[in-house]
Amino acid sequence: MESGKYVIARYESHGERFEIIVYPEEAWRYREGREKDVRKVLVYETIYKDAKKGLRASEESMIKVFNTEDIYKIADIILKHGEIQLTAEQRKKMIEAKKRQIINFIVRNCVDPRTGAPHTPTRIESAMEEAGVRIDPFKNPEEQAQDVIKALRRILPLKIAKAIVAIKIPPAYVGKAYGILSRIGNIKREAWLPDGSWIAEIEIPAGLQPTLIEKVSELTHGTGQVKIISSKR
Repeated sequence: MESGKYVIARYESHGERFEIIVYPEEAWRYREGREKDVRKVLVYETIYKDAKKGLRASEESMIKVFNTEDIYKIADIILKHGEIQLTAEQRKKMIEAKKRQIINFIVRNCVDPRTGAPHTPTRIESAMEEAGVRIDPFKNPEEQAQDVIKALRRILPLKIAKAIVAIKIPPAYVGKAYGILSRIGNIKREAWLPDGSWIAEIEIPAGLQPTLIEKVSELTHGTGQVKIISSKR
């Protein structure tokens, strides 16, 4: 395995260890949902017990932990729930890229309440360094931005542009969707319809509108509804 070009993703459960060899940037995008085809992530279509030694996982162990021998289904679980090994250089590169995404999100969605104008990227980056902000290379940048904004408010005057969004979730998906959507925004109003559907109005940062729409579609397999009620700075 060529050092620095490929990395190992690892998953441990039931006393068993499973590893796959992956392209690091593709693995990162897959974990975030930006890459949908697991085949583009895998360097080799093999589930290993120890990738460095070339030891393959047994069929028995895969059935025991995953209830399947399907390489792609197992790789999906490893990538989404396991640990992705990175070299120091890869990690540094990914953190820097994520930091740029967070800074751009703040520039687009926040203003200085004294002037109504956005802060410059340079000023935001400087404040992040001053606040000692830590960036997670695997966590969604828009979700991380919420914590970064809280940290920056000790240093910079920031006001977030808000949007009110109405959503409707069919009964079959309410249990899973409720917790995820409540973390994205602040639920202002909610109700349950006679058929068990959940309707709500959620206040979110204006820049999260595309993320919320995509998340509702993903959670409900396209059956959920989203309507933008208002958006303002």
